[in-house]
Amino acid sequence: MNLREQIYADYIRELKEHYEENRAAAEEMKEELQHTPLISRGRLIDKPLAMQKVYTREDDWRFREIVEMTHRICCKVIDRYVADPEYRKGFGFSEKLEELILADPGYPDELPMARFDIFYHEDTGDFKFCEINTDGTSAMNEDFHLDKLNLRNPAHQAICRKYRLRSYELFDSWVETFLELYTHYRKKHPEMPLVPTVAIVDFLDKGNVPEFYEFAARFRQKEIYAQVIDIRSLRYEDGRLLAPEGYEIHGIYRRAVTADVMEEYDSVTALLDAYREGNVFLCGSFRTQVAHAKTFFSMLHREETRAILTAEENRFVREHVPYTCDFGEEGIKLEEVIRNKDKYILKPNDSYGSDSVADGRGRSPEEWREVCEAYYNKGFICQEYAEQYATPNVDFMFGDGRTWDYINMNGLYSYNGSFAGVFTRQARGTIIASHGSERNVASYLVTE
Repeated sequence: MNLREQIYADYIRELKEHYEENRAAAEEMKEELQHTPLISRGRLIDKPLAMQKVYTREDDWRFREIVEMTHRICCKVIDRYVADPEYRKGFGFSEKLEELILADPGYPDELPMARFDIFYHEDTGDFKFCEINTDGTSAMNEDFHLDKLNLRNPAHQAICRKYRLRSYELFDSWVETFLELYTHYRKKHPEMPLVPTVAIVDFLDKGNVPEFYEFAARFRQKEIYAQVIDIRSLRYEDGRLLAPEGYEIHGIYRRAVTADVMEEYDSVTALLDAYREGNVFLCGSFRTQVAHAKTFFSMLHREETRAILTAEENRFVREHVPYTCDFGEEGIKLEEVIRNKDKYILKPNDSYGSDSVADGRGRSPEEWREVCEAYYNKGFICQEYAEQYATPNVDFMFGDGRTWDYINMNGLYSYNGSFAGVFTRQARGTIIASHGSERNVASYLVTE
C-alpha cells in the first residue's frame, strides 16, 4: 500500500469508526457555511465533502512539469497569433477582440495567471486536459476557506495528527507575481510610480466578490493601496485611469472575463482606452484570451501549430489534449457525433461555469440527438470525452452519508508559468458541473 492509498484507508476508517461524530460535525459545518465568504450573491458556491484531497510529493512534481510545459505551449501559440494574420483566422475572434489582443501590454509575459483544469490519474501520473482558464481564474478563496472549515472536520483532524499536511498558498504569492510583472512594465513606462495604486476589477454583479476583497486585503498588507471596483465605473481623463472617487489607478488585476468585456464593450471603454494608450498596467492583458478560448485545443492539433512546437511539446499535445474540433459543418459531421454518444462532449466556444456543457453518457440516444441538433453550427466545440479518475468520498451535508466513488478534476494554478497550487472538484456522474453536481474539497500536500 503506497502513501496515498494509506491516507485514503485512514480517512475511510475514521469515518466508519466515528460515523456519528463526523455526521454531526458536518451538520454544524453546513450551518457555519452560511456565514462564510463561500456565500456569494446569496448562493452557496461550495458543497464540501468529508474526505479532503491529499497530494504526494510525486504529484506535486508532476503538477510542476505540467504547468511549465503547458505555459510554454500557450505562450508560443499567443506569440504566433500576434505575429501571423493567417494564423489568427483559425480562432475566429471578432475584429474588436483581435484589436485588443494585438495591443501591446507593455510587458513580455503573455500569460500571468491561469488555471489548467485536468483529469489526473493518481495511480499513473497520466492526465487529460479539461479546459484552460486565464482571465477570471478563480476559486483561491474557496480552497482557503475550505481549509479553515476543516478545523471542524473530525476525520480530517485525525489525518492531520498522523501526517504532516500543508495547504497551498494562493494569495500572497499572486501579489508577489503581480508586482514582479509591474516592475517589468515600468521598464517600458518609467513615468509610472514605483508603488502602484491597484484596482481589482470585474462586473461585480457577476464575479466572486468575496474573493476580490481577500486579494485586496493581501495587497494592502504589502502596503499597496488596492480596492475592488466595478469595471464599468472607471473613468479615463487626460491620459489617467481614475477610480470613481477620482484617484489615479496604475495597475489593474483583471478578473472580468473577456466574453463579458466584449458583451458590455461600450460600458468599459475607459479601461480599454487606457490600455490601448499604454496608460495602465493590465494584468492579464487580452492576449490571454487566445489560450482561454475553447478553440485553443482544436488549434493545438492543427499543422500550423505543430510547426511551431518542439517534438516534445507536440508529443505532450497528442498524449494529453483530447481531440477537439468545431461542432459544425467545418469540423465534424452531425451524424458521427449522434451515433457515438459516449465518445464526445460538447462545449460552448467561450463560456464559463460549465454553462451548456453536454455529454451523451447520461442521456438516451433520443435525448442526445436532440442536444446535438440544437448545438450544431451554434458556436460549440466537439471534444473527445476524457475518462476521469474516481476516488471514494462521503457527502454528509448534501448527500446520503454513504461512501461513493467521485470523479475528480484538478485545477493547477499557474502564476507566470510557475505551479502555485491546486483546486480540487469532485462529482458523481459523468460531468463536474458548477451549480449542479460539483462538490468541493480542500487540497493539501503531504510532506511526510
